[in-house]
Amino acid sequence: MSSAPFIAVNAEAILRRHGLTSFAALWDLDAELVDEPNRARGGISRVSRLRLADEQGQEQVFYLKRQSNYLIRTLRHPLGQSTVAREFQNIKTCARLCIPALDVAFFGERRQNGELQAILLTRDLEGYAPLDYWYQRWDELDYRLRQNMISASAALVARLHASKAVHFSLYPKHVFLKPLPDGMGARFIDLEKLRLQHFSRGGFQRDLDALNRRSKEPSRTQRLRFLLSYLGKERVDAEVRRWVARVLKRSARKNKGR
Repeated sequence: MSSAPFIAVNAEAILRRHGLTSFAALWDLDAELVDEPNRARGGISRVSRLRLADEQGQEQVFYLKRQSNYLIRTLRHPLGQSTVAREFQNIKTCARLCIPALDVAFFGERRQNGELQAILLTRDLEGYAPLDYWYQRWDELDYRLRQNMISASAALVARLHASKAVHFSLYPKHVFLKPLPDGMGARFIDLEKLRLQHFSRGGFQRDLDALNRRSKEPSRTQRLRFLLSYLGKERVDAEVRRWVARVLKRSARKNKGR
């Protein structure tokens, strides 16, 4: 049994052109795997790259995530929920809050032979690359580009937290950046763990700590510039010092626990 899938308006034509508007068609599709299937949570998750030509012959690239019994259990879903269902809901939350993230083309679930199967199809972030990609080339980037990347990343995280949302898996590989003629594009990916958190700053500190600990390249001055941009400050003051102390304290505790 399955319910009607979600199909984005701007993806329906190209999916229909290739006969891929049904759950079964996408589930049975032979597509190029991005990496080895992930076997965990009592199930399996596979991610494939899908290249489709539109009416003009232009190639459009999508990422197809297919899961079987790949579940997360929460108080709201004690029997389990597919992780792509949670990610789909969180992407919709980001869209509602005007937080740049992935663009969903298709989402659907079905129960088949005792398994919960789920599909999430998202558009390729054309021209974007994760922060860790840029970090590998950090010394080759000019000063202005590095500053723009720091400012754009900080602004993206600040927008997330201003909306009372926490990523809860904020690593450099989950922040995507794209140089633009008039600035820098920035988006989040991997939103499976995102949650709204209205009454505590603990999650915000956790996000900042995770990003700080996993960011090897930026200098201490550049890290401070990130925090200044995040807080909307032009210079260090008492509030900035408090935030530096909080993040460093959490980082020290995490490093000690390794």
